[in-house]
Amino acid sequence: MSQTVDRALSILPLLARGPADLGQVADRLGVHKSTALRLLRTLHEHGLVYRQEDQRYRLGARLFALAQEAVENLDVREIAHPHLVTLNERIGHTVHLAVYEDGEVLYIDKVESRYPVRMYSRIGKPVAITVAAVAKLLLADLPEAERRAVADKLDYPSYTPRSTPNAAAFLKELATVREQGWATDLGGHEESINCVGAPIHGADGRVVAAMSVSAPNVVVTAEELLALLPQVRRTAQDISREYSGTGTGSDAEPGPSSDLSSAPTPNTPFV
Repeated sequence: MSQTVDRALSILPLLARGPADLGQVADRLGVHKSTALRLLRTLHEHGLVYRQEDQRYRLGARLFALAQEAVENLDVREIAHPHLVTLNERIGHTVHLAVYEDGEVLYIDKVESRYPVRMYSRIGKPVAITVAAVAKLLLADLPEAERRAVADKLDYPSYTPRSTPNAAAFLKELATVREQGWATDLGGHEESINCVGAPIHGADGRVVAAMSVSAPNVVVTAEELLALLPQVRRTAQDISREYSGTGTGSDAEPGPSSDLSSAPTPNTPFV
């Protein structure tokens, strides 16, 4: 039985490369045509393959429907949480996970710092969208027209002297984030709080969530927090690989900053 299942499943990657006739399927499996036909008929009955008028077989619509259902039911928080906990145990600082929904960026997970100074952020609470690192990462991934439309509709509160002042400045920051593949909030929301973040990608390469590490400057300086960026990006890539199921989550990151062995230097102009 296990051999039969294995052979049947081996047909799907073959047809993913394009339609194939019975002989091609049999040759690929190394079986007689009668065996290949029996397997194809079973897959056809379940809608996983479809026989065309030219007698060649292709992937069936049911397979795509199942794939879509699987994607829709993926819980990025459930997948990400163990990785966030591991990172938190390693570095000690607050770790957040956020998504973009209905025009807001919301925290959907949080692992508290081991230090007595805690973040006031809460799961389910919207972030300060014009300054937060996770918000920059999520909005930077939007198509350009949508990105501009969102930026034009936002208010730009002056939380601190480092807050983003207007739509033009925000779009410039998003362009930088999109290029480099990571983001920061260095005192933009609260002067005493710094944050570094990285994107989490789905199988299609789009950003489905963003994670960040935050800490008050009484615990670590901005430079010390930025030195943790390689670890943050590795964690985001590990989550991306597991979430997408591709094993290539890191390949989806845009921009030239593929070297994770080093963090930005203190003289780098940060976003």
